[in-house]
Amino acid sequence: MQRLIYTIGITALMMGCSLMNKFPSENYYQFSYYRNYYQQNDSLIFEIQNPLKCPLRVSISSKDKELKQLVNLFDTITLKENSDTLLKFYFPFEKDLEINFRSVFGSLNKEIKKVTIAFPFCEGKTHKILQGYNGRYSHSTNYSRYALDFDLKVNDTICSADEGFVVGVIEDYKYGGSSKKWKNNDKSNFITIYHPHSGLFTQYVHLIHKGSFVKIGDKVRRGQAIGLSGTTGFTSVEHLHFNVLKPSYSGGLVSTEIEFCGGSLGKNLKYKDTVKNVQKESTITK
Repeated sequence: MQRLIYTIGITALMMGCSLMNKFPSENYYQFSYYRNYYQQNDSLIFEIQNPLKCPLRVSISSKDKELKQLVNLFDTITLKENSDTLLKFYFPFEKDLEINFRSVFGSLNKEIKKVTIAFPFCEGKTHKILQGYNGRYSHSTNYSRYALDFDLKVNDTICSADEGFVVGVIEDYKYGGSSKKWKNNDKSNFITIYHPHSGLFTQYVHLIHKGSFVKIGDKVRRGQAIGLSGTTGFTSVEHLHFNVLKPSYSGGLVSTEIEFCGGSLGKNLKYKDTVKNVQKESTITK
């Protein structure tokens, strides 16, 4: 009964707040990279640069029928961190081309290692779980299935769960809401960190406007303060959405299960559980 009351109450609050917040028309992206293509004699040449400190998978698409075979040859190119590549294909057709690039984090050839991580807030702090694995409200897709929501308030400090490199930052959105429009076009501020020793990525979502302390390329240590929690994107309830992700053959990244320091398993954390971030002995209170 308590969980039902909580869900209804939160939903009502979100609906009220979403009416006050204008849905943003801008689209911000967590990183950018250089890509170009041009025709030279009987060849089509692609230039791609990866400025990130993580692998990047790049693929192309086009509606042009002459390009269908080339798209199959191109397949998906995996660029190593901080690298560039030049690809040359035979293409004896002189025409205006429209080619779209798609990029996703991570390499499918890198071994993913099981590691324990810290809770994503300051050491010594205590927070409650607002939503656990497979939550009906927003943890129901392959991308978010094993995410956890912690009850951080606006302007509470977010900390990196493990050492790594910042590979994505969005911090220019100002508002949040809970309507279908927000859900289908989530416009959250967030930080993405790559952890090369494990091959995993962590994301810290719903930061306040201009709430990131870090920028792309920064090296961060476990427990380092990286930003401030907020209510941007698909929510209007103060909290931190925390997700651990791994590269997937089905495209992009998928959510994966979490183990915290001290043996705390993400799958055991339920609504209203209280957790304390003690690096060596993280504790859970039911």
